[in-house]
Amino acid sequence: MADSPAEVSAAPAEGYEKKCIFCKIVNNEMDTELLHRDEEISCFRDIRPAAPHHYLVVPTKHVGNCKSLHKEHVPLVKQMVETGKEILQKSNVTDLSDVRFGFHWPPFCSVTHLHLHVLAPASQMGFLSRLFYRLNSYWFITADQLIDLLNSKGETN
Repeated sequence: MADSPAEVSAAPAEGYEKKCIFCKIVNNEMDTELLHRDEEISCFRDIRPAAPHHYLVVPTKHVGNCKSLHKEHVPLVKQMVETGKEILQKSNVTDLSDVRFGFHWPPFCSVTHLHLHVLAPASQMGFLSRLFYRLNSYWFITADQLIDLLNSKGETN
């Protein structure tokens, strides 16, 4: 269950990378409001929102970008999506058919800490945002596409 911002733990996260901006955010070293933080998942607003609701859902522990993931990471990715849905529902976003959940595909990601973009309503994204978070592109992959890709990999690929 998601914590309210006032209840978010301040304990340092396991797997902390001291040069990673998202690790710093998760560990309250930045002036960024955490909308959710537990041992597994954290969430905060994107600093350059591409939609009225634009959140980043990250593993609390440092995990590399989506190219570094394996089949055993599927539950983590699914948990990230569920957390994104919970944050949207708390923000009174009820139309989950007009939402985009996805990842930038390396080398098109600016931070190597795995992060899920949660964008809603997708229909209200501007032209450049639609391009930057474009479905079926070389630079952006949906959460479902990533899960399918990981499920098709062997355990140690």
